[in-house]
Amino acid sequence: MSITVSRKAEVIKAYARKSGDTGSPEVQVAILSERINNLTEHFKTHVKDNHSRRGLLKLVSQRRQLLDYIKRNDEARYKDLIERLNIRR
Repeated sequence: MSITVSRKAEVIKAYARKSGDTGSPEVQVAILSERINNLTEHFKTHVKDNHSRRGLLKLVSQRRQLLDYIKRNDEARYKDLIERLNIRR
C-alpha cells in the first residue's frame, strides 16, 4: 500500500522544479497521487477494508487542497500538473 523509497525518489525527480526540491506543491501532489493510485489498486481486491478507505479519502482531500492552492496562484502550472498526472477535474 505504501510507496517504495525508490519509487518516491523517481516521482520527486520527475516533478521537482529544481534540484533538491521535495516540498513544492507539485511534488507533494505527485506523491499523493502515487499513494492514491496504490490504494485504489488495493481496494480492487480488498473491498471491505473501510479503515484504509478513510485514509484514502483523507489523501484525496489533501491533494484537492494542494491543487486548489496551485490553481489559485498559477493556473498554467495547475493545468500542466493535472495533464501530467492524468487527474480529471
